[in-house]
Amino acid sequence: MLKKYETLLLLSPELASDNRKSIVEGFTAIIEREGGQLNEIDDWGSRQLAYPVQKQSRGYYVRLDYAAPGATVAELERNIRITDGVFKFVTVKLDESLQAQEEA
Repeated sequence: MLKKYETLLLLSPELASDNRKSIVEGFTAIIEREGGQLNEIDDWGSRQLAYPVQKQSRGYYVRLDYAAPGATVAELERNIRITDGVFKFVTVKLDESLQAQEEA
């Protein structure tokens, strides 16, 4: 059964545009390979951080919105942890009742 998730990535601002794109494409390939379906890639761009992260005052944000089984999320997070250039990330399970209301 697929559940809706959202993963927010904070990438290093020092990464080249091509490197950022290849990192995000790698993560989307993992989602699709593990049986999930990608709904949206929301590129927020470079933003000022509230506090320094790894001595950087800016960060590049990317949000992934997808539907996948729980094992896919575990595999995605494992790969995020070992990828260079990713400062932080957070994954949240989205409310399913909201989707049921939209369909009604």
